Amino acid sequence: MKFKVLLGSLLSPIKGRHWWVTLLLWVALVAPAQASVILRVAIERDVNQVKVGSSTPATVKDSTGRTLGELPAMNSFYAQAVPGGVALDKWQAGLFWIEPTGKGYVYIGDRWYRGRTLVVATEKGLSAVNWVDMEEYLYSVIGGEMDAQWPQEALKAQAIAARTYALYERERQRNRNPIYDLGDTPDRWQIYKGVSSETPTTYAAVDGTAGQVLTYQNQIILSVFHACSGGHTENVEDVWGSKEPYLRAVQDYDQNISECNWVKTFSPTEISSRISGVGNVKDVITEAFSPFQSVKVLKIIGDKGTKVLQGEDVRTALRLKSTRFRVTRGADGSFILQGLGYGHALGMSQWGAYNLARRGANHLQILGHYYQGVALTPIQAK
Repeated sequence: MKFKVLLGSLLSPIKGRHWWVTLLLWVALVAPAQASVILRVAIERDVNQVKVGSSTPATVKDSTGRTLGELPAMNSFYAQAVPGGVALDKWQAGLFWIEPTGKGYVYIGDRWYRGRTLVVATEKGLSAVNWVDMEEYLYSVIGGEMDAQWPQEALKAQAIAARTYALYERERQRNRNPIYDLGDTPDRWQIYKGVSSETPTTYAAVDGTAGQVLTYQNQIILSVFHACSGGHTENVEDVWGSKEPYLRAVQDYDQNISECNWVKTFSPTEISSRISGVGNVKDVITEAFSPFQSVKVLKIIGDKGTKVLQGEDVRTALRLKSTRFRVTRGADGSFILQGLGYGHALGMSQWGAYNLARRGANHLQILGHYYQGVALTPIQAK
């Protein structure tokens, strides 16, 4: 039977005296899901070769599932792109499965991972994809995204947000990508370092929230998160121009974090090198702000043209920590950007979750604060 718990209906105020009742009620209503979900995580994409191996003897199979042979334990091999497929040791095929025996780990690139490895030919070379149980994937992600020594309630909030995000991307990619659901880098996905970032505290956070995801009107949400917002998160339309109703601006609790206060100085030449088509930069003007003082529109004026950056492009084009900044001119003609926050400022602030947990908030209160109007739902694997 599938239960859904509306977080807004259960959450007591952060300072309330009986928030623990919320936790007990949730435990009574929602049982952990038992079904397994497999994620396909691309560790290497479109490369010429990749180092692979296994901690235990590993079976090598082709695309039909036929066993080709065995890779010895604790030995590395290079899978190489060749015309028409992939070469691995003495075999050549369009793809290979590497499946460790027992409870072995696979080696891809320079890290150990749970699950098994798919090495497959692509138009640009080959890709190495880790097929891994989602809960075991999360053991690593939580340690990559948060300090494993942080309060357990913050880690649990991260576990649910990360699980939700992984399933959202899995569903989205299944309609457009035949090889993988996710990557392993923070530029687009979640940080996934394999077994090296697993700890007893990440096991506890994942196991303690097993199978739980966030939904809005019975749909898994885009549960994005960021390091810190600098005092207030943003509405999604002011950053990405989209309309997710649960990504609403809320007060944050991360103002005391040093890495969320930053200053970056650019010479006109440095800006010119990052913004094509403007020539020598003469001025940088903030033309519009969000209601919470993040830069929505930034105009770059040069002697050869003008470029207008909007939303998240402001941050990515100049490689800034955030879009919450002010621009001043230095005596030497440089542009000084003084800012707050780290990331896109949408959804859960990780440092905010840390501070809320230290104040006594549980993971449901944290999630209900950063994702508005969502429900906590057990997944049903298909």
